[in-house]
Amino acid sequence: MADTVHIVGISGSLRQQSLNTALLHAASELLPDGATLEIVHLGEIPPYDQDLLDAQGFPAPVQRLRATVAAADAVLIATPEYNYSISGVLKNAIDWVSRPGPNKELPFDEKPLGIMGASPGLYGTVRAQMQLRQMAVYLNMFPINKPEVMVTQAAQKYSAGRLTDEATRDFVRQHVAALVAWTIRLRQKENR
Repeated sequence: MADTVHIVGISGSLRQQSLNTALLHAASELLPDGATLEIVHLGEIPPYDQDLLDAQGFPAPVQRLRATVAAADAVLIATPEYNYSISGVLKNAIDWVSRPGPNKELPFDEKPLGIMGASPGLYGTVRAQMQLRQMAVYLNMFPINKPEVMVTQAAQKYSAGRLTDEATRDFVRQHVAALVAWTIRLRQKENR
């Protein structure tokens, strides 16, 4: 079906009980019909090293991540906020995926992008999300603008590792629906 949308979900956290990974799982439960979400984990991605890339090419875990991003119709990132910024593990993965491949391919190029974040504090990852938007300019990604999903005081909105707060779940539902609609809209413009 032409309106099928496959999304790759990337969590900026390696924690086993990550609120942001759980946010992606909530998104997978709330997708509109015709959409799928594949969540990738960044634990095997080595630190970015240009010398390694020049000498040996992309390490196998990086190749898998790049291929998954390239095959997806859209990207959904759920990020924590560390020191007013995105996590180091997320920045590292973005650095690897953003480098041109052997055929000059750029997996993030022209991908629709959804951005969410959960935080135990009062600001709900607003600064980290703004940094991701800034990075999207360089990466030539197309982020959706609304609705924003910045889950504040997140620990109170989860139970047994699952997002249970209905108002927040509704924001997530709206966000993934907007990402799917945006992806289809961009696809239709491309096919004209």
